[in-house]
Amino acid sequence: MQKILVARPIFPEVIDRLKQYFDVEWNNGDALPADELTRRLADKDGALTAGDPVGAATLAAAPRLRVVANMAVGYNNFDMAAFNAANVLGTNTPDVLNETTADFGWALMMATARRITESEHFLRAGKWEKWQHDAFLGADVYGSTLGIVGMGRIGQAIARRAKGFNMRVVYHNRSRVAHGIEAELNAEYRSKEALLREADHVVLVLPYTSENHHTIGAAELALMKPTATLTNVARGGIVDDAALAEALRSRRIAAAGLDVFEGEPNVHPGLLTVPNVVLTPHIASASEATRRAMANLAADNLIAALGEGPRAGHPANPINPDVLGKARS
Repeated sequence: MQKILVARPIFPEVIDRLKQYFDVEWNNGDALPADELTRRLADKDGALTAGDPVGAATLAAAPRLRVVANMAVGYNNFDMAAFNAANVLGTNTPDVLNETTADFGWALMMATARRITESEHFLRAGKWEKWQHDAFLGADVYGSTLGIVGMGRIGQAIARRAKGFNMRVVYHNRSRVAHGIEAELNAEYRSKEALLREADHVVLVLPYTSENHHTIGAAELALMKPTATLTNVARGGIVDDAALAEALRSRRIAAAGLDVFEGEPNVHPGLLTVPNVVLTPHIASASEATRRAMANLAADNLIAALGEGPRAGHPANPINPDVLGKARS
């Protein structure tokens, strides 16, 4: 029987599914340190991960490893050049979290615009003594201009929701989406710089790549309106957190909502000391139904990639499909 490692705690019923096909080693505790993950993968044929870094050294130490299934859409935790060189398949879990993440992006953007976290802290601290006409004045969402950076499936889902708020939608993407999609979403393409100057609320939903590192830094923040908000439900590293903390402190922009951070779970200390930021711990996809769907899709990919189940040999979500069917090198 083939051996697999499930590197993170997931739903027990998913483990039970995997046990129908494999000898399963399950880490039901904290994330494994890199050296421990490498040690545990040494005799495994496959693995299910959730953001755990897997690079060339780990692959070299695991000669039987044929597939690593990531329980996430993003896969910047994988060194894909090393995966390709070793003929190891990587898979991810796209689509099942689009709507849930779009919902959360809206929730975070609206909480940011209307200063909900800041005002709640004020109330909980016992400081609310009277109604004031100018207390916690925020920014309107209805009728404003929404700027979406990254117009993939999640970006499009966010844009669809803007119709109900009578918003103008401008977007920037590596390439323009089809004209029909632009028309359906009533979305207008802009350069990144033009979008930042124009938008009242900027939402980031682009994948992390080396090219996208610090897509939003000091220079980009300087282009934004001082009344604008920035929301990041994409990946840490897309925003220069140090530059953002300074922009918030100096009120260069009005506020930010962040679900992801550079070096998470660590958070830049400057972001913890400014009041005009809403912070959440990477939970944009965290509805129960969606997280269960992600876990099951990751399991489906792993089962199929290792030649088992109804889709044997044909996983639904290969990241590097060219290695399918090739011997491990």
